[in-house]
Amino acid sequence: MTVSASPASTDRSDFRHVVVSGAKVGLVTAAAVILCLLVSRFLSPGLFREVLQAAIVLGFAVPIAFLPGYLVNARHTEGVAGAAAVGLVGTVAFMIVDIVLLRPVKAYPWTWDAVGGGSTWWYLAIWWMLGTFTAWMGGLVTAARYERGTPTLASLALPPLAGGVLVAIVARVGGCSVPLAVTSGAGFLSTLVVLAVAGLARKA
Repeated sequence: MTVSASPASTDRSDFRHVVVSGAKVGLVTAAAVILCLLVSRFLSPGLFREVLQAAIVLGFAVPIAFLPGYLVNARHTEGVAGAAAVGLVGTVAFMIVDIVLLRPVKAYPWTWDAVGGGSTWWYLAIWWMLGTFTAWMGGLVTAARYERGTPTLASLALPPLAGGVLVAIVARVGGCSVPLAVTSGAGFLSTLVVLAVAGLARKA
């Protein structure tokens, strides 16, 4: 499937479309979080659980990063901004799932709230910024690739996926004790940022 599968040939960033698209991204995000929570709850600590969690993070990072740009058909500045807006709405949509479903059943370990000094809301601002930033970078990469022809999802996703795997491996071999899900996610996002900046540099 190609990223150009949308029937629109220009950017779509009208309010209704952004909200509906953001809801879809929010549901994808919720599915990723719930899967990670289930793995953490029912699998014993160890390398297998870490690898599985990293695979979930990388697998869902692709739609979270690139689905916003695909849904608004990001090709120009307006579409890139629309992709970022979809990412922001997606974080808000996930927040609703979090408040209604996950918080009441105490899905998260106590250490999650301990990071914020016992507050259950410390992460919201960070979550909003991260989701918006990731979608923005994905929109930039998508728009830049359209200048060289219609990109496929595989061509967009492969470099950041490879970056995520590489960073996770290097970190673990180097003795870093940070969970693979964290290092792989950081590698994915870092590679995505590099690709976005490179795309902007080519336009300059």
